[in-house]
Amino acid sequence: MKRFDWYTETHRLDARTDCRRITQILSMHEFPWDMSQALGLALYRTYAVPSIGQLLGDTREFTERTQHRYDDTALILDAILAHGFEPGKGRDALRRMNQMHRSYDISNDDYLYVLSTFVVMPVVWLNDWGFGWRRLTEHEITANTNYYRELGRHMAIKDIPATYAEFHELLNSYEEKHFGYTEDGRAVSDATLNLMVDFYPSWQRPLVRPFTMALLDERLITAFSYDSPSRFWRFAARTALRTRARIVRFMPPREEPLLVENNGNIRSYPHGYDVNRIGSFPAKCPVPHDMVTTEHPETGARIPAEGQELPPHSDERV
Repeated sequence: MKRFDWYTETHRLDARTDCRRITQILSMHEFPWDMSQALGLALYRTYAVPSIGQLLGDTREFTERTQHRYDDTALILDAILAHGFEPGKGRDALRRMNQMHRSYDISNDDYLYVLSTFVVMPVVWLNDWGFGWRRLTEHEITANTNYYRELGRHMAIKDIPATYAEFHELLNSYEEKHFGYTEDGRAVSDATLNLMVDFYPSWQRPLVRPFTMALLDERLITAFSYDSPSRFWRFAARTALRTRARIVRFMPPREEPLLVENNGNIRSYPHGYDVNRIGSFPAKCPVPHDMVTTEHPETGARIPAEGQELPPHSDERV
């Protein structure tokens, strides 16, 4: 297989009817590490919206069970992308996600903003910041946009933008209007950054934190009330990632898909998992009948008891 064979494949496919397959190729073959970083940054941005940051802070899930929430989010989104919206594992993952979301009073505007980060941040990371080994084409951007539009429809989100440009405008206008400091948003941000740093060996961690902070734009830095990164770290982080991109360009293409469940940073389910049983189970959220849960001592939320990720006597894996 040659380096640009996946590029040829994405442009053979239709950006509307084959949007999920194109997004699969981009996420699992062409740019698996980059897409993971971009989508992680996309979700991170949402903490700076007070209504979102306060909600996540109130649940304590993102501050006290940060690894689980990171894992559950990644696994659920990956299952939907890998298996689609038809009956099966993809629809099960979609149902699990919708069950959790519908247990809270989340506005359609916040849903739209979160969706816009999924559409925009991969393009910002790969194209605008130049961290990809090649740029996404308009055809690929359109396909990725169409995939998340379809995901949004399955989440019952209303008034979804039709184009990437409209999503980009929505993201910018929403952040300009709503970004602001809250103690809960800052706490969720701190917990997430601590988790990101923990992914690396101890000797690297003193460098990882300033490196990561250097990737945050001033709008985020201000919203979380962090000190601005130095010019050195801004330059070092961008130079390192652009150098990595040049090296990756000369590497052989990834023939087998890289699934999130095979990512070493996913640590919560060493013995496998059932997508119907991961995540949180807040009030009004149905719990599988044979699942043992414990109650959070402060929030009252129901969480799976230790060892309850898989049904008894089951070897099912997602």
